[in-house]
Amino acid sequence: MTDYFEVHHRDGPARVAEVRLSEPVTTPAIVDDFISDAGSLWVDDRELPEGSDDELTVLPHRAFPSGTDEEVMDSFAVEYPDVDYPSAAVVAPETAADCGTDAYVLSGAQGVVGHGAGFREAIVETREAIPADSALYLPGVATPANVATLVYAGVDLVDADRAVVAGLEGRYLTTEGTHFLEDLSELPCACPACRKPLSEFTREDCAEHNENALRAELGIVRERIRAGRLRDYIEGQARHDQWLTAAFREFDQQWSYVEERAPVIRDAELSAATEDTLRRVEIQRFADRVTTRYTNRFDNPLVLVPCSAKKPYSESQSHGQFHDAVQFRGHTVSMTSPIGVVPQELELTYPAQHYDSVVTGRWSEDEKEFVAAVLRRYLERNDYPRVIAHVPPEGYREVCERVEEALGMDFTYTVSDHPTTTESLGNLMRALDGELKYGKRERQHNTVKAIADYQFGDGAGDALFEDIQTESRYPKLRVRDREGTQLAAMVPQYGVLSFTLAGARRWVESEAPTKRVEIDAFAPHGSVLAPGVVDADDDVRVGDEVVIEGPKAFAVGRAEMSGPEMAESTRGIAASVRHVEEK
Repeated sequence: MTDYFEVHHRDGPARVAEVRLSEPVTTPAIVDDFISDAGSLWVDDRELPEGSDDELTVLPHRAFPSGTDEEVMDSFAVEYPDVDYPSAAVVAPETAADCGTDAYVLSGAQGVVGHGAGFREAIVETREAIPADSALYLPGVATPANVATLVYAGVDLVDADRAVVAGLEGRYLTTEGTHFLEDLSELPCACPACRKPLSEFTREDCAEHNENALRAELGIVRERIRAGRLRDYIEGQARHDQWLTAAFREFDQQWSYVEERAPVIRDAELSAATEDTLRRVEIQRFADRVTTRYTNRFDNPLVLVPCSAKKPYSESQSHGQFHDAVQFRGHTVSMTSPIGVVPQELELTYPAQHYDSVVTGRWSEDEKEFVAAVLRRYLERNDYPRVIAHVPPEGYREVCERVEEALGMDFTYTVSDHPTTTESLGNLMRALDGELKYGKRERQHNTVKAIADYQFGDGAGDALFEDIQTESRYPKLRVRDREGTQLAAMVPQYGVLSFTLAGARRWVESEAPTKRVEIDAFAPHGSVLAPGVVDADDDVRVGDEVVIEGPKAFAVGRAEMSGPEMAESTRGIAASVRHVEEK
């Protein structure tokens, strides 16, 4: 059981948490000021320390260098006792397990940091073997340049050892790398250690600066996690070192580890500044759901249009002009990098209205390949009587032509020079001559069903909302059944649906995939804490709509942890509760 560590904010594997000492410490953090090491059993037998609520005690241990044979580690494994003070166990990736401690020290860390694949394997193996609500400490490896990537991977605690030693050796560390002290013409920092002339700057000052820089970088990282924007920072910051770039790319390939921990919705802007953005979980998840869950319900032709800088697209000037030309005679789908394709019903759904990309007018080959693959899968799933491509020649046209050839289809192209010229818009209007308009009721109902498909699973829209009525104006739609009972409401900032109790009961009784949290015998109000969770579905993610049920209550709310984390955690908020009915 973890008694002294609690997670408060999550951004993928990265967390802002609290080590609950007598003076609490916010992580990710440097442990030097609050850790006590009971010592290595390789050197001597050690008595169990008395411990204290003032510090995190590393229990007597045997550490193993990276590459030690697993049989050797098993032979010399330590059985850690239960203690009633904040404690840490020393583990290796190959033998890591739940030792009942609040933190876990990764032995052999210096052998894997610096190697992308080895680092990823060690972190993933260890994190998945230890409790979700425990801290992971990597000793002797942190620098101002690499600590953001360490945290992004799932590390909670570091020390200043490497930074201090580097300073005493005359190496001046910054977030972008290492400088030899004798090569500096000036001190590129304003921390207390650097507020003196370079001629008076000693190696001891350099060590102090390095530790200051490490602490400052951790402060930036914590704020980035709270804002849900650590990955945006990593994509730029990690470029200063090849192994750091390799490391976060390795984690992009570790889909299950990152996806389980990545929220399905959030308010934070997603910055698409590099081609690595294409591999982000949020991008891949959106593309996958659109091409495996979404179903087009309009009988009209498909109209492909370019994205806009303004989000949501429908509020942009260019899309206003497209709308005036289309006039509900076609189903509008936006093409964009890095998202792929965005049906008009999902333009608010995270991250479709939350991303901001670099606009140069030119697409890279990776972007063309990705968007073409998504468009192809989309058209393989959805039938249209015709496809009208109202897209500019740069990038978009080439993507469309690739898909045309791959599927043996013929698109109608309507753009002359630019999509918003009078001639181009006239071409678009004429291409839709004779098409019947779809009405407001059909548009709203299809929007609700499309969001349900995306949010809950293939077929969920029809299973949940086959016979409904809608009220209010988009994007604040409310959904009622034929008797007038409200079932759900659209949440504009995320582009998803939130259920009422009646809607949640319909969800449970339907054939749509349901996400459940089983709780103990109590009626939750406001939130469900992790100790009250009996079990939770493995596919629950942070931000998911969930049904919460136990012997004394039926409720609906939003997940604040993933399902696996809920099931094994002993601290923290598992789910926020919107409506509850006591049994």
